[in-house]
Amino acid sequence: MLATLSAMLSVVFPVHPRTKKTIDELSLSLPPSLIVIEPLAYLEFVKLESSARLVLTDSGGVQEETTALGISCLTLRTSTERPVTVTHGTNQVVGTDPARVLAAARAVLLERPPVRRPELWDGHTAERAIAALLQSVSSDAWKPYDLGQQR
Repeated sequence: MLATLSAMLSVVFPVHPRTKKTIDELSLSLPPSLIVIEPLAYLEFVKLESSARLVLTDSGGVQEETTALGISCLTLRTSTERPVTVTHGTNQVVGTDPARVLAAARAVLLERPPVRRPELWDGHTAERAIAALLQSVSSDAWKPYDLGQQR
């Protein structure tokens, strides 16, 4: 599957140390067209995700990040603990069957599904939180005993 995908487009694989250990232990050979790199720091990884046409993952966090970024994601599992990324986002749970994953990848690459993000996943959460706090303080709605302190 990775050989087929990496023949169609550049596939970057930031390989986790445990995954690399398993690959080595099982003497698996990776396709030479696959771009294997060391794990990335969080911001570097998000930058890589943001420039991708498609992300394959088993990570719930990556499912959320790609949905927030508007990048198509295929989850290589049979379920997700982040269902909003499927119902309102860019994620598809495709399982682990290589033929099914490859078919889903081809469909995404050919069709370019529309970007969908859940409501309020717009990158402005901090602004809304600050506005709510400022409104609460300025309206004198907040009292010390709201945090369990006695008057």
